[in-house]
Amino acid sequence: MSSGRRAFSCHAHQRDGPGAGAGPSRPLPAAPAAAAREGRGSGAPCVPQPVTWAAGPGPGPREAEAAPAAAMAAAALGGLGLLRARLRLAAAAAATSAALGRSGHRAPPLRRGVAAAAFPSAGRSYGSQAKEEEELRVRYLDDEHKGIVVLGLNRSHAKNALSKNLVKMISKAVDALKSDKKVRTVVFRSEVPGIFCAGADLKERAKMHSSEVSSFVSRARATINELANLPVPTIAAIDGTALGGGLELALACDIRVAASSAKMGLVETKLAIIPGAGGTQRLPRTIGVSLAKELIFSARIVDGEEAKSIGLISHVVEQNEAGDAAYRRALALAREFLPQGPVAMRVAKLAINQGMEVDLVTGLAIEEACYAQTIPTKDRIEGLLAFKEKRPPRYKGE
Repeated sequence: MSSGRRAFSCHAHQRDGPGAGAGPSRPLPAAPAAAAREGRGSGAPCVPQPVTWAAGPGPGPREAEAAPAAAMAAAALGGLGLLRARLRLAAAAAATSAALGRSGHRAPPLRRGVAAAAFPSAGRSYGSQAKEEEELRVRYLDDEHKGIVVLGLNRSHAKNALSKNLVKMISKAVDALKSDKKVRTVVFRSEVPGIFCAGADLKERAKMHSSEVSSFVSRARATINELANLPVPTIAAIDGTALGGGLELALACDIRVAASSAKMGLVETKLAIIPGAGGTQRLPRTIGVSLAKELIFSARIVDGEEAKSIGLISHVVEQNEAGDAAYRRALALAREFLPQGPVAMRVAKLAINQGMEVDLVTGLAIEEACYAQTIPTKDRIEGLLAFKEKRPPRYKGE
């Protein structure tokens, strides 16, 4: 990794249970960067994949404001913990600075399309090998939905199964979205009635050599991690069946909305394999370890109502005649996010995601470092002025 880029490591003190912040903790292996500084070999890779942002070559005023966080973490962690805490906090400051658009490499943004209706059905593909049907539709909405981008799976002949080409399309689209500051929320849906995503394309898989299978699963896992690490809120609208990799895609989103008739499950054990695109890690983090084991061991499929009762999804809605009830609910939810400060939304997601992978004391230090990034912004001043003048704020993401 070049000197101008830092990865935010989630190697820290592992929580020992529900009272993670109150009791003693045991150290996890040091991240590769920390290991190099200590004269040791590379440590085990962080799981799940860390959020990686482009950062400037040196600290600035905003990073300096996060310094008190290092002291807090040092008091609790001591010796080696001090080194790790400083590395984490420096990376947090660099990461959030990049989220503010101060510096770093930017992927070219997707071109904005024509104005869309409230619930548009037309779109365009984003991929070099799109065939007769557009397998992935990327749409920028407008008017009251301006700032919302919809990614729509559209492989009707294969029930939206994840082929090599579709995974490539998703990766390319997500890579462009992550640096587009005009994007406020991403909604992931299906354009095919009755299906969200049937999982991996097993017909394609059957033709692969075993070495190809491993490579494909690694690529799919990395792509789903990229989706999970988008800096803006993401919502999965599940209007149909989501099995295997399809549910893993949904689990990578921040929020899941499903129709009551939708079917969901990680069914890989039926095929003598296991979930390989994050399911064994994200499902227990979402619904709890014991229940996640039960669902994976049994390959059980649940409907929208049961998914809501176990915490797999946040909202369940009755399906409508058009078959897009979950999508409509997801858009309504996304509209609630639009008025909020863009910078605050991005660093809030960063603080939550990174904080959940460490002990409470370190998590609070991460929160302090992230909060510091919002203090010098123009949006914060605008928020105070709008409150004083009793008017809606006009945030610009600056």
